[in-house]
Order: sequence, then structure tokens, then C-alpha cells
Amino acid sequence: MKIMKFGGTSVGKPERMHQVAQLITRDREEKIVVLSALSGTTNALVAIGYAIAKNDKESAKQQIEKLELHYKEFINGLLKEETYRAKANGIIAEHFEFLQIILKISFNEALNKDILAQGELMSTKLFSVYLEEKGVEHALLPALEFMSIDQNEEPQIASIRVKLRQILQHQAGKKLFITQGYICRNARGEVDNLKRGGSDYTASLIAAAIQASVCEIWTDIDGMHNNDPRVVKKTVAIEQLSFDEAAELAYFGAKILHPASIWPAQQFKIPVRLLNTMEPEAKGTLIVEEAGSKGVKAVAAKDGIIVIRIKSSRMLLAYGFLRKIFEVFEKYKTPIDMITTSEVAVSLSIDNPAAVSDIKRELEPFGEVEVIRDQSIIAIVGNQIVQTREVLSSLFSSLESIPVRMVSYGASAHNISILLPNEYKTQTLQMLNKGLFGLE
Repeated sequence: MKIMKFGGTSVGKPERMHQVAQLITRDREEKIVVLSALSGTTNALVAIGYAIAKNDKESAKQQIEKLELHYKEFINGLLKEETYRAKANGIIAEHFEFLQIILKISFNEALNKDILAQGELMSTKLFSVYLEEKGVEHALLPALEFMSIDQNEEPQIASIRVKLRQILQHQAGKKLFITQGYICRNARGEVDNLKRGGSDYTASLIAAAIQASVCEIWTDIDGMHNNDPRVVKKTVAIEQLSFDEAAELAYFGAKILHPASIWPAQQFKIPVRLLNTMEPEAKGTLIVEEAGSKGVKAVAAKDGIIVIRIKSSRMLLAYGFLRKIFEVFEKYKTPIDMITTSEVAVSLSIDNPAAVSDIKRELEPFGEVEVIRDQSIIAIVGNQIVQTREVLSSLFSSLESIPVRMVSYGASAHNISILLPNEYKTQTLQMLNKGLFGLE
């Protein structure tokens, strides 16, 4: 059995949903299809929840009505027969009635999670109706019946495996299953989610749970590219990546793949393919254990980085000093991206601004604390690049005019990271495209 995940842009228009149906019925292999919400829906639901939280009921009502109109128009383009249009409109009416009811009750975070879940629930149900109209035998698998996270918001793979296999056993004889990405239940049994980009995570978790033959991630680009095609004119798709390389790229800004989605597949050695819904014949990118080749594969950029620098000639070399520093970040659940140390200072980079003020306050007894915002991390990722002498030469000769603030080298055999002011990000990506790949 294989897993096929389709993102919001892949199902964002009726004709795209038609195309997804063609892709999943090209062969008779058993498959579970994971769908995101229609493109733009999650953003709209976030805005609705925000308006309700501010008690701006009128704005929320207008946004709900606007979104409902969009779905009604979508149904008219998706379905031809009046019987199936009526069924789809009935489904949508139930979900928007729920959103209207929320306007009349007290708002809380649990309720907000319910709001955010509506997008995936609607997209999968509408797709199921379309498959019915086309006469395609299938079953709808409610993700809320098997996808769960624990009190630390970590997925419960063992539980997911047991519950999902039980559900599949009750659907004996069927070869095609549709389910929701992103949504799950938490340790309290409430509706929750796997955070932004969580549909990739869902697909990988399902693949791991059922030991799938492959996990296919279908988007609007033909695989992982060697650079960011939004800011660099000429980029090329990467044919093969190792799990480690893909994880580095996803974490450091390659938008095609959710950072958390690699480890479940990696843990159970499930191949992952990144494919293009609009160009289904394109080879895309294969992610497996083996890197396939040596050298630099790609660069990626991560924005919104904050540097915190602690200068303390008196304490830096003291026993336990770094441990005390790290404990502050642990207390505020703030991961560290990069770290450099000298005899009198330590610099750390983070990407979560939520607790910066509190962290700064708690670090001040240790020394002089400086907070530097608006930074970017550029990650140069490949196989054994740390041991490849010409990579360093090409890298730093490409960056002669760039004010690099930090360099992380040697911690990973697959990654060299540099930190620089955000205003130099685009220029740096373009210069590396020429210096490392010979592309302009």
C-alpha cells in the first residue's frame, strides 16, 4: 500500500481536484490519499478564529459568509449532476452552521482547534462526493478516529498503527482510502492539529504506521530544488536526497516539505517521493537512506532569525555556565538553531520570538545581553560536504561581500550554515547559485 498526499494548491480549484482523482486512479495499487484543506481555507479559518477571540462577531460573520460562498462556487465547478451537488451543499451547510453557532458561545483555544479542523473535513468530504459521482469505489477514513498526539504534542505512532489497522480491516476489499491531513486528537481527546504543514506529517506518520511501500508528497513544484525558485531565476530539481539531507533542507526553509515529516519515514525506511500535481510525469525527488552522490545538493534560507549574544569575561569559562544558559531556553521551550562561543561571549540563534523578552531578562545576571533581530540562516546542504575541501573554497569566495555574522561548520556532515542580516538573503542565494552550482 502507498500513501499519496496532496496539498492545498493541488485541491484548491475544481479542475485540480479532478486531476487528483485521475492521478490516484491510474493504477489498482492499494493507497491511502491524504488531503489538505483547499488553498486559502486555513488562513481564512485562522482569521475567523482571531476575529471571534477579539469579540468582533460581525467581522467573523462576514468572513464565514464569504468562505461559504467560495465553497458553494467550488461545488458548482466540481460536480456536474444535481444529485451530487445537493449532497455536497448539504455537507458544507453543516460545517458552516457549526461556524455560525460558534459565534454565539464562549471562545477558547479548544474551540479554535475545532474551527481550524473544518478545512480538511470539508475538502475530503467534497472529494469523496466527487469520487462517488465518478463511480470510483473508496472509503473515507476519519483522521480523528486514529491520528493522535500525547501530552507533549508528540504523535503516538503505536496507537495510530493499531487504530488504523483496525479501521482498514473493517474495510476489507477496498483499495482506495481518503483521509484528512493536519488534524488529530490530543491527550484529552479534543480536536487538535499537527501545526502548519501538518498534512505532510500526517502522510509520513500513516506511511510509518502501515509500513507503506512509498510516501508520495504531491505539490505544485517538481520536487526539491537546489535553491529557492521564488528568488533565484534558474534552479534545478534534485533527483535524490538522503533522509538526513532532506531533513536539513526542510528545517532550514525548503517550503516544499514540512520539517517534522521526515523522521517517521526515516525511522521505518519508507521512501518519500516529492512530485508535481501539475506535471505528474516529472521525476521529482526521491528521498531514501542513500544520498546517491557526494557534494552540495541545495541551499535553503530560514528567515525571522533572532540572535542573542551574552558577553561575560567573568563567567564564560566557569564550570556549568553554558548549562545555565541552555536551561533558560529550555524553560521557555525555545529551540536553538546555531551557537558559537569565544573566550568572552556566546551567541545563539532562535526562530521563535515569543519569549525573547523573558529570556533576555533571565540571561542578564550572567553578563551583557544583546538581541539582534531580522537575521537569516542560509544552509548549504549535501553529502559529506564538510570533508569536501572545494566546497569551503567555493562557499566563502562566493560570499566575499556579505557580512556573515555566524558560521556553523562540522556539527553535521551534511550541513554548513551561515547567519547574516536578512537584507542580504536574496543576494546571497543568487551568489551561491552561481558559485556552488554554476547557475545564473
